[in-house]
Amino acid sequence: MLSISPTYLLYYLPLLVAISIVYGGTRHEDMGAILRQALHTAYWVTGFMGIIFLILMVIGWWV
Repeated sequence: MLSISPTYLLYYLPLLVAISIVYGGTRHEDMGAILRQALHTAYWVTGFMGIIFLILMVIGWWV
C-alpha cells in the first residue's frame, strides 16, 4: 500500500516533538503553557497530515 518503507515514518515522531515544542516555546514562557501548546500543535499537525494522507489515498484509488 505504501510505496516507502515504514521505517521512514519513524522520523515523524522526533520531528513532531521538535516542531511542537519550538512552536509552543515561541508563544509562551511558562513550562505548563508550553507543554499544553505543544500538545495542541501535535494534535493539529497529526490531524492535518492524516487528512492529507486520506485525500491522497482516495486519489490513488481513483487513478
